[in-house]
Amino acid sequence: MKNPHDIILRPVLTEKGYDGIADKQYVFEVAIKANKIEIKEALEAIFKDIKVARVNTLRTMGKIKRQGRTFGRTPEVKKAYVQLTEDSKPIEFFEGMY
Repeated sequence: MKNPHDIILRPVLTEKGYDGIADKQYVFEVAIKANKIEIKEALEAIFKDIKVARVNTLRTMGKIKRQGRTFGRTPEVKKAYVQLTEDSKPIEFFEGMY
C-alpha cells in the first residue's frame, strides 16, 4: 500500500468546503493518480476514528496563463469530496472551523 500522506495532499479550505463540515462532508486535494478506494483507505488510516461512506472525485485542468509572449499552464488538481457515515466521529482537524 502507498503512504497515505502521498495520496491525501491537503484539505481544501473554502467557503463551499466549510458549508459541508456540519454534514460531515469534507474536501481534500489528492494525488492525480489516486482512485476512490485508495483515497478512502488513506483517510481511514490518517484519521483513526472515522468511517468513510462515499468518495466523489473531481479533476480540474490547469488554466492557460500568459506572461507577455510566453504561455504556461497552472497545475492540474484533483479534489475528493468525502462523506462520512452517520455514526462516524467528525474529523478533529476541522473542529471549530464552521
